[in-house]
Amino acid sequence: VTKIACSYRENPFHNYDHASHVTMSANKILMRVVSADDCIVQRASMDHVAAKMHDYTYGITSDPLTHFACVFSALIHDVDHPGVPNSQLIKERDELARAYKDQSVAEQNSIDLAWDLLMDTAYADLRKCLFEKNNSKQHFRQLLVNSVMATDIFDPELKALRNKRWEKAFSNKNSEHATGGSTDGGCSQTNSNNTTSGNKKDKDHADLKATIVIEHII
Repeated sequence: VTKIACSYRENPFHNYDHASHVTMSANKILMRVVSADDCIVQRASMDHVAAKMHDYTYGITSDPLTHFACVFSALIHDVDHPGVPNSQLIKERDELARAYKDQSVAEQNSIDLAWDLLMDTAYADLRKCLFEKNNSKQHFRQLLVNSVMATDIFDPELKALRNKRWEKAFSNKNSEHATGGSTDGGCSQTNSNNTTSGNKKDKDHADLKATIVIEHII
């Protein structure tokens, strides 16, 4: 945190105070995404309650790595920000603008700087704790990139893409299609391959929903 704080510039707005406010606010929203009272379940089993909460929130609040990725993204989202809009950097043909081909200049720079810091040998023990599973590192980076890029609210193409993805994930028609739609009354046989495929589609769709919600939180 100290390293990140020292990497923020003394800007009037895009400074470490701003990053701290965003981090605390993002964490507060995450903590309020769901509570046990929101889940209408029988209280016979707390495991059942926990499972319902996980499904209800697409795993956002029940997965520690996802929660940490949100907080980390909020903390670093403006690190090394030059203090002027991307449009000005592009207009002036700034070195950063050229490096990132005029696309989400400040945001990409913040991601790269923070990622390089996290990959430093000094934080090997932290990475070992964070990335226990084989796909944890890839999952974390995807959340980080998506979240920070979502803070570029002035890029019309990115905004249109986010809106399209939200529609894809949350419209009733698409949700039904993603989870297999209606049944045929039990007339067809279900084999293990179809079940596995269906479960994967359900998980992918839940992951998509979770990612989009996180983007909007940040």
